[in-house]
Parts: sequence; structure tokens; C-alpha cells
Amino acid sequence: MDTSVSLSAKRRDANARAQELKERIDDYSKVSATIPTGSNVRSRIEAQKNRILEFLGGKDEDWNDWKWQLKNRITEPAVLANIIGLSRQELEEIKATGAKFRWALSPYYASLIDPSDHNCPARLQSVPRVKEILDETGTLDPMAEELTSPVEGITRRYPDRLIINVTNQCAMYCRHCQRRRNIGETDKNTSRKCLSQCLDYIRNNPEIRDVLLTGGDALLLDNSTIDWLLAELDAIPTVEIKRLGTRTPVTMPQRITPELCGILERHHPVFVNTQFNHPLEITKEAAEACVLLAGAGVPLGNQAVLLAGINDSAHVMKKLNQELLKIRVRPYYIFHAKNVQGTMHFVTSIETGLEIMDKLRGYTSGLAVPTYVINAPHGYGKTPILPDYLLWLTPEQGVIRTWENRILSYPNQRAK
Repeated sequence: MDTSVSLSAKRRDANARAQELKERIDDYSKVSATIPTGSNVRSRIEAQKNRILEFLGGKDEDWNDWKWQLKNRITEPAVLANIIGLSRQELEEIKATGAKFRWALSPYYASLIDPSDHNCPARLQSVPRVKEILDETGTLDPMAEELTSPVEGITRRYPDRLIINVTNQCAMYCRHCQRRRNIGETDKNTSRKCLSQCLDYIRNNPEIRDVLLTGGDALLLDNSTIDWLLAELDAIPTVEIKRLGTRTPVTMPQRITPELCGILERHHPVFVNTQFNHPLEITKEAAEACVLLAGAGVPLGNQAVLLAGINDSAHVMKKLNQELLKIRVRPYYIFHAKNVQGTMHFVTSIETGLEIMDKLRGYTSGLAVPTYVINAPHGYGKTPILPDYLLWLTPEQGVIRTWENRILSYPNQRAK
């Protein structure tokens, strides 16, 4: 047999297959550069930043101070109007919506909003709309968290892990928030007395090995309280890992300081889960915050929420996940939006989520493919929702569907 001819034929077939694979992502390649990211619209964000600083009377050093960002959260429609421009009707709608559902956004996050685009993904997530108060279908507590709280401050939905709700405060009150019922009109951290009772519950239930600190936003606690709470959990021998739920890398990345990272580093294993929902949110500041956390040995996961008009597109979701990997954040979950009162305009169909997953698996790195989950009603936990890849299974064989929709049989035989 002529080996050179055989190798030549194989190379020809391999190149034909490579071309076929290339064509499979032609649609994404054509639009990828048009999807706004924090990098490719940097000049616009910088211009907005300077405009906001001038209006608020701040300086560059103020912008980089998380306490200044928190103190200067935008909560008045008139202030927002000066920053992004609002019509009289929009002003009235914000006032009416704000009377029922609290809102606030950091100056930093406001700089991401494109004033010329009413469908800007940052705007849709941060600026109240009248749709919120017209919603009569959602419920305030669709996951029945108030019925899965064995003691004040704790939510428990699983056998070996639980949540401690440490604060109701956030850098920004996202318009799709699942816990808007807890926000209230004033910021309130959970008291030390209540936190101590939560710790006692964990001590008395040794099957709890994983504790998630959330709220609100866990990183809106001061450094000393975070340090104390993590140290108390460290002292419980049955607690194996601690997790913090925070959106500050997205909405106020200035909160991620070397001092904070030093505290987290002292209490490993500590994991941080955040929530980037659109590649626009992956800015220079957000990247620096995530690199700081990763440098402190903190594994980072992203829990995106599938939101109509924001990321309900396979191309946008793919771009988001690829950009996340570049800043050392692992896409972890895509949450189907919950049926929370005031947020139903964000809810997509389940089919939309499945279509997105079908366009991720095989079309990009497995590292960029999170798990699509629905939170079951009544507090019964996260349920993975997957496209059908296993079509048929017998003791002898399985029939599978590949990411390219090829239907193939596969032997189902146990080794003897």
C-alpha cells in the first residue's frame, strides 16, 4: 500500500471536516464583533464616567473608592435624568414604579448605560420600568424561601448545605431581583445576634458541610464582619467550604480590594459566585476585580440569569461565557428567570433556554458551557434542564444525538 497516498487522503478528509466545522460557526463569527462588550465600547463608558463624576462633583480617586460609590448610589429620577437622559413620561414611570419597588444603581454601573439606546442591556437591568407595577401574574416568593427557613436568617433547601442571608443591601437593586420582597426601604445588615443563632444551627446540624453567604450581597458587609463570620465557620469542623454570593464584581467592582482579598485568602476554601448577564458588564474594572480574587486563590463561578431582551440569544450568551473565561470566571449556571412579581417581562420560554444550550454544546469550549437550571416551585431546588442527547436506551445499546444533530448508536455493554 502507498502510505503517502493514504496519508494524503486522510489529510484531505481532515481539511474537509475542518472547513465543515468552520462553517458551523459562520453565523456567530459574523456578529461576534457587533455584540457590545466592556472592552469594545470602552471609550463610551469612559465618557459617561467623566460626565457622572462632573455631575456628582467627584474625582478619579473617588470613583475607585467603593464607599464613595455606595454613598453616591443614584436613587432619584432627576439625577438619573441628568446622566442618561429621560423623557417626561419616563420620569413619571420611574417615580410610579419606585413607589412600589425600590431602585438604586451605583455611579459605576450607570456609566455602562448607553444613553442613546433604550434597549441597552445595562439600562434594562437597572432602570425601573412601568411593566414592573403592571405585572399581576408573578409572586413575591416563588421559591417559598419563607417556608424553607428553619431559623431566622437561614434558607435550607438541600441535605448538606444552606444559605445565611447576611444583609438586604446591594450596590444596585437589579430590576429582575428574585428577593425584591426583602429589600425594604432601608439597608439593614443581619444582626450579630441573628448570625450567631445561624452559626448555632450549623453546629447542631453536622450534616451541613457547605455554607453560602448571600442576601442581598454578601460583600456589602464590612471587612471586619466578613472576617469574623468566616472565622466562625472555620471553627466548625463539619463545615468544609464557604461560598459568597455577590454581584459587586459586576455592579461595583471597586469593592474588591487587596484588603478584602487578604481576608478571603485567610479562610480558604472560599468560593465566590457572581452574576454577569451580558458581555457589556465585563469591563476593565470588572476584569481587575476578578483577577484580584483569582490571585487570592478564590475560585470564581458565574450564575447568569436568562433575561428576555438582554441575553436570550445564543450568540450573546456564547460571547458572555467566552469573555468570562478570559477574566478567569467559570460559567456555572444559567438560571431560568423566576416568576417573581414585577419581573415577568424578563421571563423567556423554556424552549429559548434549550435552544441556547443546543448552540453552546459543541460550538464552544466545554468550559464555556454552564448548566441550565430551573428553580423548582415551593423550594424544591435547582433542576437541570438539558436538550435531549440520549434518545433511546436498552441494555444492549444507546441511541444518541450529537451536537451536530447526528443520530448514532452506541454500545451499552458492561466490561466483563
